Amino acid sequence: MIPENEYAPYYKNYIQQIEKNGKSIVENLMIAQENFQQSLQNISEEKQHFAYASEKWNMKEVVQHIIDTERVFCYRALCFARNDKTSLPGFDQDLFVANVNANTINWADLLTEMAIVRQGTILLFKSFSEESLKRIGVGSEKNMSVRAIGFLCSGHQIHHLNILKERYF
Repeated sequence: MIPENEYAPYYKNYIQQIEKNGKSIVENLMIAQENFQQSLQNISEEKQHFAYASEKWNMKEVVQHIIDTERVFCYRALCFARNDKTSLPGFDQDLFVANVNANTINWADLLTEMAIVRQGTILLFKSFSEESLKRIGVGSEKNMSVRAIGFLCSGHQIHHLNILKERYF
C-alpha cells in the first residue's frame, strides 16, 4: 500500500485501482499495456476520429495524451530516483493535445508508439532499487514517490481505456 502522502489526491483513483491487485509495478505495466493493445488494435478509422462530445478528445487524441503523460511521468520518476531535488513543473495536457495534431498520425503508429514508450517505462522501473522507488520529489508542486509514479502509469492508462470502452466503442 502506498501512503497517500506519496502522491497528489488527484491521482488516488488511478493508483488505488492498481495497487489493490497485489501485483508489482512492472507486472501492472505489462498487463495494462497488453489489455490496451488488444482492446484498441482493431478500431475502425471512423471510431478513431470519434469524440462523444464536441469539447472532448477523440480516440487518437486520447491515445496521444496517454503517451505524452507517460513520458512526462517517466522523466519525473527518473529525476526523483536519481535524488534530483529540483521541483519539476506541471504540464498542460490540453495544450499538449492541441499542439500534436494526433489526427494526422496513423493508428497503428500510435499504438506502436505506446507499446515502445511502455517498454521503456518497464525497463526504467526494473532498473530502480527498492530504495530509489521510495524516493520522493516534487512535481506540479506536489510530493510524489517514484513507486507512486509507477502505479500511476498503469492506472492512468486503464482509466482512459475504461472511458474509451464506455463512451467510444
